[in-house]
Amino acid sequence: MGILFSYWIAYGTSHIGGTRCAPEVPYSGPLLNGKATFDPYNDVPAGGCTGQTEASWRIPVGLQMLPALCLGIGMMWMPFSPRWLMEQGRDTEALATISRLRRKPEADPAVRFEFLEIKAEVMFTNETQAIEDANNTGSGYWTRLAGNYLALAKTWPKFKRLAVGCLVMFYQQFMGCNAIIYYAPTSKRYTQQGQGPPLTALLVFGQLGLDPTTTSLLATGVYGIVNTVSTLPAVILLDKVGRRPLLMAGALGCFASLVIVGSLIAAFGSNWPAHPVAGHVAIAFVYIYDVNFSYSWAPIGWVLPSEIFPLALRSTGISITTSCTWMSNFIIGLVSPIMLTTLAHGGTYFFFAGFSVLAFFTTVFFIPETKGRTLEEMDVAFGDSSTDKEKQCTADICRELGLPEQVFTC
Repeated sequence: MGILFSYWIAYGTSHIGGTRCAPEVPYSGPLLNGKATFDPYNDVPAGGCTGQTEASWRIPVGLQMLPALCLGIGMMWMPFSPRWLMEQGRDTEALATISRLRRKPEADPAVRFEFLEIKAEVMFTNETQAIEDANNTGSGYWTRLAGNYLALAKTWPKFKRLAVGCLVMFYQQFMGCNAIIYYAPTSKRYTQQGQGPPLTALLVFGQLGLDPTTTSLLATGVYGIVNTVSTLPAVILLDKVGRRPLLMAGALGCFASLVIVGSLIAAFGSNWPAHPVAGHVAIAFVYIYDVNFSYSWAPIGWVLPSEIFPLALRSTGISITTSCTWMSNFIIGLVSPIMLTTLAHGGTYFFFAGFSVLAFFTTVFFIPETKGRTLEEMDVAFGDSSTDKEKQCTADICRELGLPEQVFTC
């Protein structure tokens, strides 16, 4: 939703004062669809731009301060996390916080049960950490920290969990969705030898033969709407259909869409004005690609890693998988503009299509179904028998607090 609103705000404010730097100065840059484009070296008058005003960028930048200001002020009344309070031994405050958040009295059974649930997990974490500390007596802080991460690579079942989480995050980026989000509405200047002034090459939508104004509208507002609406089916389908079917269907849909877009660019990209229907079909399949990605890999990339790790290693595993997605995101952001402007004949789309195929086969042969599985069933899915001590520990804690053992199965 944030992306959707920001796109439309940016698009709307870009028209304040007009969309041209100086309406009285004709463009003199290279032709695009038969029209001259803006050349920043020759088309700016001596006194600066007289058309589009500073408000076109100051307003969207200023509006971003409002949510930050509201959040900053609201944080003054935000309570401490009940889990953190329990970790500090402040159980009474934790119970009061849960009561306040749920708007129920402290004696309410639901409040008491939630309090004991959190208490059980905190006790489990503390006991697990105490065992680790005892096994690493005399070790420094950094050695113990490294040991927490190396524990994920000590056995194949645990490493497989890590590999599954990282691969899902990796494919989430290398199937190309963020490349389109980042660069669909932008322009990139590059110099063509012997052409004189730099040439403006519109990326993604601009490659499909659209003028800059239409590119901005389709690549920001409309694409943002499609992206937002397409994530809604995942709310229902995730727990009804399962993770694997959605991942496989999404990967195949992305592959087919990217191949079609790449093929159309390869066949007609050299002369879009003569083939407007092909351009429209290519744009349609960019949206179809986004639909396939948004109901599958976009949400499941964050859901699945949170389900596959045992309790003792969950925070460590999720920190690694999250780092993996942002590192992949960094790489995509770095290389996508280069690929879009240098790979001919739709090569960038075929590149992402290739990773979509890999994502499909990885899901088929490597990623287990996690829908509705308890932690014990997850151990079976990954062939992990090394968590028996953890199971005994959780059973002891549940008995001590008078809780059912199912507290740890979600």
